[in-house]
Amino acid sequence: MNKNSDSKDTYFSPKTTLSFAGKSLNLDTPKIMGVLNVTPDSFYDGGEYEGEGAIQKQMEKMLLDGADIIDLGAYSSRPGAEEVSINEEKRRVRKAMNAINEVSSEVLVSIDTFRSEVAQVALDNGAFMVNDISGGSLDEEMYSFLASTNVPYVMMHMKGDPQTMQSLTDYDNVTQSVFSFFEQKKKELKGLGATQVILDPGFGFAKTLDQNYDLLSEVELLTGLGAPVLVGVSRKSMIYKLLEIEAQEALNGTSVLNTIALLKGASILRVHDVKEARETVTLVSKL
Repeated sequence: MNKNSDSKDTYFSPKTTLSFAGKSLNLDTPKIMGVLNVTPDSFYDGGEYEGEGAIQKQMEKMLLDGADIIDLGAYSSRPGAEEVSINEEKRRVRKAMNAINEVSSEVLVSIDTFRSEVAQVALDNGAFMVNDISGGSLDEEMYSFLASTNVPYVMMHMKGDPQTMQSLTDYDNVTQSVFSFFEQKKKELKGLGATQVILDPGFGFAKTLDQNYDLLSEVELLTGLGAPVLVGVSRKSMIYKLLEIEAQEALNGTSVLNTIALLKGASILRVHDVKEARETVTLVSKL
């Protein structure tokens, strides 16, 4: 793992333009991905945005606050989350995409799913990006789907699934393991013709609290793989457990860790609180 940098204090942050179906997103400056969960059981905002009106109102708020991407999730990935049938996930996605398209068909929507069939439904209804928490490991058809579309793809590192991941935290070196995982998977995808890959280290997924901070302290090393890095730490347990608070009180901690991520080369921040993340990007970019 090598740092691609001009100096020991400046990390390489890959610049690229993502494109799909006539839409594009330039990553010359860090971008904000706003979380929109249409699930009843997500860890922070479960049940808040299930109705079409609530979906539209929250989407409009996030766009006004400065979101570049709306990350639509119809299957909770919190630890121990219940299984959701593929038909139910598709139903939730169609409903949410219809609500979004009623407001604007130009919104850059990322579909948060590990199922290629659900991703296809989202793309058919105007989605721009696929955000896969499993990095392709939970659906053997995902990589062939990506090869056929070359849609922008967020590949996250996780072991197991949301039901088992918290017991799969055995690493000799967590950063090395994540780096090797991405190195192998990115090469495989490139060979298939899927070239628009974004790397998500998967904070909170199959990692202990200490491992999360070990990984964040070295996250700049992942930029050496030549792909944009997405960091998603928003209101996660690595913040509120360490501070002995609740997720609802973890906004300040989120901003602190997002600042660190940006200084270490993150290209995208995935957040619940868009306004504060946008302010963080503005301040850090001024340096």
